[in-house]
Amino acid sequence: MSCVANDQQIDVERLSTTVKVLASDEFEGRAPGGVGEQKTVAYLIERFKRLGLHPGGDDGSWTQAVPLVHTQLQESVGLTFHHAKANQSLTQGTDIEVSTVRAVEQIAIEEAPVVFVGFGASAPERQWDDYGDIDLSGKVALFLVNDPDFAAEADEPVAGIFGNKRMTYYGRWTYKFEEASRRGAIAALVIHEDVAAGYGWNVASSSPGENYSIVLAKGAPSPIALQGWLHGDAAAQLLTSVGLNLDELRVQARSSSFQAFELEGVSFSAASTVTKEIIESQNVLALLPGSTRPEETIMVSGHWDAYGMGEPDEQGRRVRPGANDDALGIAGVLELARVLKAGAPLQRSVVFAAWTAEESGLLGSEAYARAPIYPLEKTAANLTLDILQTAGPARDVILVGEGQSDLEDDLARAATLQGRVLTPESLPENGLFFRADHFSVARRGVPVLLIMGIAGGSDLVKGGRAAGDQWVADYVGRCYHQTCDAWNPDWDLRGAAQDIELFQTIISALGNSTRWPKWREGSEFKDVRMESAKLRH
Repeated sequence: MSCVANDQQIDVERLSTTVKVLASDEFEGRAPGGVGEQKTVAYLIERFKRLGLHPGGDDGSWTQAVPLVHTQLQESVGLTFHHAKANQSLTQGTDIEVSTVRAVEQIAIEEAPVVFVGFGASAPERQWDDYGDIDLSGKVALFLVNDPDFAAEADEPVAGIFGNKRMTYYGRWTYKFEEASRRGAIAALVIHEDVAAGYGWNVASSSPGENYSIVLAKGAPSPIALQGWLHGDAAAQLLTSVGLNLDELRVQARSSSFQAFELEGVSFSAASTVTKEIIESQNVLALLPGSTRPEETIMVSGHWDAYGMGEPDEQGRRVRPGANDDALGIAGVLELARVLKAGAPLQRSVVFAAWTAEESGLLGSEAYARAPIYPLEKTAANLTLDILQTAGPARDVILVGEGQSDLEDDLARAATLQGRVLTPESLPENGLFFRADHFSVARRGVPVLLIMGIAGGSDLVKGGRAAGDQWVADYVGRCYHQTCDAWNPDWDLRGAAQDIELFQTIISALGNSTRWPKWREGSEFKDVRMESAKLRH
């Protein structure tokens, strides 16, 4: 840790205390809407007030309204594949996990044709199109998870076209659902694989039938009626029943000559009533005004929501408290607000954002990006904290999304001041760059940095890389989105404090500069930023 005054140093005890509060049963897992949200928002506002920050939300308030549609399929939902040999009934949460983001009261899909679309990538810049001339209108799109080159051998022609092991946006399930919707599909299912998805079936099926979406503007296109995951075993059984082999199809789909095709004689039916409600959820925003260029902003953010209440675990616990994901990140945002407020005023303003509904698809940050309170073209950078490691100091910091922007150089310089180095994420195939809230503003051109402890095992001072890898395996394998993601008094938060301090260093330097960080050559966001830069003057 750097030698600075105590009021300007990240405090591990304050981090722990904040997490203990936010992850307590009283906050009911911080699901959007209801008592958990009310307590969380009130707590965050009070903390920002006590720090002496300014309201940073709409019309001089501390919040930005995020109207959400919350839907839940009934428990007895009927889900069936029909084919010539027999019907294949599917059990929600075991064979399949589906939900809807439509504000409807009924889902009724009757024997809709099923189309195997491979990886479902339409990427003209990569000379790749999985769809060809097929019409998806009223049909069910069945996808493979991740990118076409995720599992490719080095000598396969596809190798490297989609970033090798590093997931591109084409590999994200959100892209696949969006593309299915654009092409008129009625439903979309992604075949689950643990490694290719980046998490196990227990995570994919942790909230069966439940979903959230942003309330659509009048006249906006309607999303697909049903979306979700199909367990790999259920998918293999379906394909075998019509003379196909899932492993062979994965290989075929890795060829640029692959074209989507309808599964002959296969259809899908789904019937369920839907409970729905409109939730007026809230992003919480605080502002530290800049001294000379207050219209230029740097944003630091995390998400306040977690997974609410679920089915009882073996110990009878129902609250999924989200202590690390992302109460610890929010604690880091509050600590940054405290230390930056205590220091000399920065020339640029700093916006501190606590987003809602990240776990439901980055909805709070997406709502902000669609209607930003601070112009994105004048937002120099977004720095996001989402899951920090709790196993003590590390010799390195894990770099997520290597090669995207020159903020990586800022991170390297800050790490050097701590005697640390950058280590590229060890699991780039998990697509973490696309799975945290910074992505909502990145896709609009704002350069970003993400610190996420599960992007790879850190080289821990105590135990080295092996101990870091074990920490990631234990957390993701047991507690990610589960009841055991709880506050622990035995956490060693010195490593988390190190990582938060990196952002402190970067913000302090960038806040007193006139520099506008840039995307690197090859980044899909560079052109967007170059276009928006014209609006700064």
